Amino acid sequence: MRILVTGANGYLGQGIVRHILDCGLQVVGTDLRDDRIDDRAEKIPCNLFEIEDPYDYFGKPDVLLHLAWRDGFVHYSNAHIDDLPKHYAFIKSFADSGVKTIAVMGTMHEIGFYEGCIKEETPCNPITPYGIAKNSLRQLTEMHCKQKDKNFMWLRGYYIVGNSQYGSSIFSKITAAETEGKEEFPFTMGQNQFDFIDYEDFCEQVARAVGQESILGVINICSGHPEKLADRVERFIKENGYKIKLKYGAFPDRPYDSKAVWADGRKIETIMKKA
Repeated sequence: MRILVTGANGYLGQGIVRHILDCGLQVVGTDLRDDRIDDRAEKIPCNLFEIEDPYDYFGKPDVLLHLAWRDGFVHYSNAHIDDLPKHYAFIKSFADSGVKTIAVMGTMHEIGFYEGCIKEETPCNPITPYGIAKNSLRQLTEMHCKQKDKNFMWLRGYYIVGNSQYGSSIFSKITAAETEGKEEFPFTMGQNQFDFIDYEDFCEQVARAVGQESILGVINICSGHPEKLADRVERFIKENGYKIKLKYGAFPDRPYDSKAVWADGRKIETIMKKA
């Protein structure tokens, strides 16, 4: 199986490419830069949106895994809406090609404000440009996959825990602050509960999902259970041996974050058991 991974040089792409390769599959990794893509992959640095016939250009892959996205952690960035037509055109070109499977990275922010367990059929009411753009791309991708008889996967990601200082999550920011020698990290009260998943587990789940074709549709990339933000961050600090302390109450909770939200993990659990 030959898998084209866009955004392969990014925070998620690096780990996902590595795990796909560890599964014994071929990877074509593409991004604006390729300095952090695993050397076992075929690397093609380029601007995706400037390629006229991407299916042929990238060597006719069996699977498109589309991770590329700007400003994923900046939920109100104009880039989400500005780039949506470009992502749509890119994915549509693959739906019209000989590719077999189209898999795209989604986000739980497509759901909007919701409390409880998010299932595949949970209605989406996104309330940020990030969630709105991702949800629109999900609907468009699913429509074209049905029209062109392609396998469709929407990998709905939840809250990733990792100690890379190059990401934009709260965990990456804490790592960066620790590296800079800061003693305190401004924080909310941390009482909201989310579905946290460790970085390596997240990357392995994505790799296993795109390496099979018996389970399709919306697939939650998740742990499947909720945990308080404060508890997970304190545990993260302890796990990594950091000295930094949280300054509780420095920021209010984001108004669009749910008090408790987690994912139905039955699909990904079945995929992982078959691996």
